[in-house]
Amino acid sequence: MKFTTFGRTATVRTTLLAGAAVLALPTAAQAQDAGTDDEEVAAPSTDNVIIVTATKREQTLQETPVAVSVTTSETIERAQIRDIADLSTVVPSLRVSQLQSAFATSYSVRGFGTDGNNIGLEPSVAMFVDGVYRSRAIAQISDLPDIQRVEVLRGPQSTLFGKNASAGVISIVTKEPQFDFGGMVEASYGNYDAIVAKGYVTGPISDSIAFSAGAGINKRDGYLTNGVNGEDINDRDRWFTRGQLLFDNGGPLRVRVIGDYDSIEERCCGVVNVRPSAEIGAIQLLGGRVNDFQNNPDGDVVFTDVDPINRIENYGISGQIEYDFGAVSVTSITAYRETSLMADQDVDFTSLPAVTGANIGDADINTFTQELRIASDFDGPFNFLLGAYYFDERVDTSDSIVYGPGFRPYADLLLQGATGGTLNAATLEGTISALTGQNFTNQFFATGQGFFNNIVQDNEAFSIFGNVDFEITDGLVLTLGGNYTKDKKQIVTNSVSTDVFSNVDLVAVGNTAIFAGAFQQGVAQQVCLAAPAGFCAGPLATDAEIAAFAGLSPAGFAAIQAGVQPVAQAFADANDTNPAVNPLLALTPFQFLPPLQNCPNSVESCSTNDDDVSWNVRLAYEISPNLNIYASWATGYKAPSFNLSRDSRPLPADFAALQAGGLAVTNLRPGTRFANAENSEVFEIGLKANWDRAAANLTIFQQSIKDFQANVFTGTSFILANAGEQETFGVEFDGQFFASDSLTLNVALTYLDAQYKSFPNSPVGDLTGEQVAGVPELSAVFGAQYDKEVNSNGDRIILRGDFSYQSPVQILDGLTNFIVTDPATGISDFAPARAAASQFKREVNSLNASITYAFDMGLEVTAWARNLLDDRYITTIFPAVAQGQAISGYPNQPRTYGVAARFRF
Repeated sequence: MKFTTFGRTATVRTTLLAGAAVLALPTAAQAQDAGTDDEEVAAPSTDNVIIVTATKREQTLQETPVAVSVTTSETIERAQIRDIADLSTVVPSLRVSQLQSAFATSYSVRGFGTDGNNIGLEPSVAMFVDGVYRSRAIAQISDLPDIQRVEVLRGPQSTLFGKNASAGVISIVTKEPQFDFGGMVEASYGNYDAIVAKGYVTGPISDSIAFSAGAGINKRDGYLTNGVNGEDINDRDRWFTRGQLLFDNGGPLRVRVIGDYDSIEERCCGVVNVRPSAEIGAIQLLGGRVNDFQNNPDGDVVFTDVDPINRIENYGISGQIEYDFGAVSVTSITAYRETSLMADQDVDFTSLPAVTGANIGDADINTFTQELRIASDFDGPFNFLLGAYYFDERVDTSDSIVYGPGFRPYADLLLQGATGGTLNAATLEGTISALTGQNFTNQFFATGQGFFNNIVQDNEAFSIFGNVDFEITDGLVLTLGGNYTKDKKQIVTNSVSTDVFSNVDLVAVGNTAIFAGAFQQGVAQQVCLAAPAGFCAGPLATDAEIAAFAGLSPAGFAAIQAGVQPVAQAFADANDTNPAVNPLLALTPFQFLPPLQNCPNSVESCSTNDDDVSWNVRLAYEISPNLNIYASWATGYKAPSFNLSRDSRPLPADFAALQAGGLAVTNLRPGTRFANAENSEVFEIGLKANWDRAAANLTIFQQSIKDFQANVFTGTSFILANAGEQETFGVEFDGQFFASDSLTLNVALTYLDAQYKSFPNSPVGDLTGEQVAGVPELSAVFGAQYDKEVNSNGDRIILRGDFSYQSPVQILDGLTNFIVTDPATGISDFAPARAAASQFKREVNSLNASITYAFDMGLEVTAWARNLLDDRYITTIFPAVAQGQAISGYPNQPRTYGVAARFRF
């Protein structure tokens, strides 16, 4: 096994691609009988009809004029898909990333997605579970025992979903309770002592009320080891329970109530160093340990003095009421959800007790949603869907960074290196003490000092949305849709920095030092000019000569001091921000945790009140019963977002106003308090075909997002910025072929050409015209399933597999810790930052397989493997915290395998 940032070798990839048609399993287009009982796994069939609700109506996949991938419950079971992250192995247009913690999960569709590291950012790809919006990716990561299908809608979905989604939607649909008693139990055991057990039971309570209940656990040892204490990292320890009630007496009224609870307590997520630096050497001199990626890339050992504990609780209740008035139906979905999370993490990701995040992302999220829609089902040429949506949420988030006992000696070494040995922590304290008259002895970089942050955000939004379908002529349907959204946000911040050195005003202290030097030199010069000839041995008086002159002529000396004082002060005031004159400014990089400006304040309201109108125009035509085409033009919207990280700073204009009014806190710098709204647009042409033994879907699109909300980690904090415009041209194809009654072949391909049409002010310079990092040009999934009855009892053997491929792609646009800034002019050179990032690429070659023996009486026994080739790569990289030009990254999951037993009754 070769663990590199480039994935496996091209030879292995070529071989697998060539043979993938017989090695892999059905992907998202896997067929499911429309008339098959949801509790049964369908026997082999060439009836490849899939019912979806992507357009809020039940339609076949072929009839749905939307780019949508459907993953059925059978695919989820056979492929051992444990959570949404695993879906990307069967849906090539979907990418799922997990970053610094279990709740920092982000989804992207067609290369568009929101970084999950900032709790203030709602996803551009929205998540819905049974019609209920989940505002953060953390809110749906548990297993569900009763999934019916997962629909991934690609492109903006403004006119179908009340909570607008600018890039796409992931819609999870679970099975309704049944009036026939039945259920399922499943248990699986795999390597890393993986244990998954879950069950589901459903049945009638009365003639008109049915229930279902499910629960499960998912436990596994970590695939990384903490070299400090031997603990597993990246383990699994989660459980859930879920219950439903359904009222349905055959009349016009149906009511469905769902309650759920899930919990996670895991050590996540392990970080490896992929490029050392001089600062790493300093850490090692102090006894700290860091993994050796160059010589042992596949060691799967990390070194951290703080185990990254994540705790998440997520629960909620929803009620869906449907009432039919003949050809018109009314649907109401009401939901309330609470999510709480806590994470401890080592911020420096080494064994040195230097910096820790006692709570890098504590948060409580309380969300209430209400959707009401009316839909028609007329026989005539006209139909409509009209809806209203209300969203009310409060986010209360806290985080902190605290210096440990190893930070002062580490900072001491860094100071000596930066000043050529002239300064260390103690001498710096003495220098600043002398200039300010305060005693800073043993106060710089002390244990327990840090940055403590709390931000509360209230978000209220409502929207009106709908679609009108008009059949112009037989088979030709025009759809017009619209969405009006109003979104309000208000944040209140309470940020405190107790880092003493970061609170020192180096400009003011430097002013004092410059004045003292200029005053001393001016007095020495004027004394020699005023004293009798021969009094001074040189052009400037010595201290002794100055003292002698003051004794001989007190009045003259006082006049010299009075004359020199304003000149020296003027010189100091003019040069205290000049690095060439004020040497203390070179120490600014050591002010790691400067204070921030809390808001609201007299300049910043820290509130937004935004609205938008988005729309959709689509023309769909049924060429024949087997062939449909459509063309659409749609727009989407995502509201402005606040930066709820520990680097929430005033925008440049607000910063200037705060400074002008004398209101800015010490060492305040401009930054990104919030990002403007995203606006997306897509032009799309699609073809959908379905024959007895084959089905194919082809989509060609051009999609763009203006003011894309980009979140970039700098090594100490997050920068939230609007990318001017990101554009992607793409082609998507998925096909399915029933080679026989037993053998099904699948292929899904996505080609993406993603580039920044405009991003002049990115954190790593002007990216206009550059390819978007992290978006592979080609993604593909090849699959096959062989499902054969083996005896007269009806027993079957099922062979399945999928091969998922992503072409090599640069992981990150640039690394901010490589930016070179001229100290005299302040001009930054971004080329080194981009060049450093260009060395790190990611390629994915993932093979999954399973073999199942299914007894006719309901028992199934399966042997399965995921990432069978043990393809290892770094999922993403980032600047190591306060470690110069060191680079850290997150490794992917290695090969997993096991056996499972499932019984349906």
